Amino acid sequence: MADSGKDEVDSGAGAGGAPATVRGAGGLVALEGAVAVIVAIVLIVRGLLGHDQSATSGYGTAAWFGILGGAVLAAGIGLVLGHRWGRAIAVIAQVLLLPVTWSLLTDSHQPVFGALLGIVVIGALVLLFAPASNRWMAQVYGIDSDAPESK
Repeated sequence: MADSGKDEVDSGAGAGGAPATVRGAGGLVALEGAVAVIVAIVLIVRGLLGHDQSATSGYGTAAWFGILGGAVLAAGIGLVLGHRWGRAIAVIAQVLLLPVTWSLLTDSHQPVFGALLGIVVIGALVLLFAPASNRWMAQVYGIDSDAPESK
């Protein structure tokens, strides 16, 4: 049985036992979360200065960016520190950002932002599902990926 202390199993790879792929993905995810929190702050400031058409829309959008961005930022920091709980949030955020990337590239006519976001999202997904990341996640369940499966 895995106990709660086994959450930080050392795989011989740096902070919290997390491999470089997990820490790299954590950095990208934390960057996404930080950008969202900054957008929330900018929207609040714009609302306070009277730039928005509708205060409800500006503050509501700021709340949306702040809450979700804060969760994504926390997940990214968690991954950098070697906490497994951050991976689920990070994966869901990346999957939800894929259509945003597509929309920026096509309908929104913002190819620069779409390309930048796409690079970050695809990069984070590749790192989150890299073999070293999968082995690290499986360790807490006592799964040895090198051993043949026996029945």
